[in-house]
Amino acid sequence: MLPFYSWNFVLLVVFAVFYYRAAEFENGPGMLWAGLSMAISALIWQWLHWGLLAMFLGQILLFIGIGVFRVIRDK
Repeated sequence: MLPFYSWNFVLLVVFAVFYYRAAEFENGPGMLWAGLSMAISALIWQWLHWGLLAMFLGQILLFIGIGVFRVIRDK
């Protein structure tokens, strides 16, 4: 198990706060967005043991996925 006092943990928290605040701004489900962000970060960090770049890419893909879902849903 990896230690929680690392840059990965800091990024996990930062991204979760970012997605929560973005959801509030867009009137979306903040806990769901933050939860998805935390799940992706935890998956990349704890299970796959990939680095910071993978965590950034995972969050970018989540951002794109949320955007695409919202566009398709609003049509």
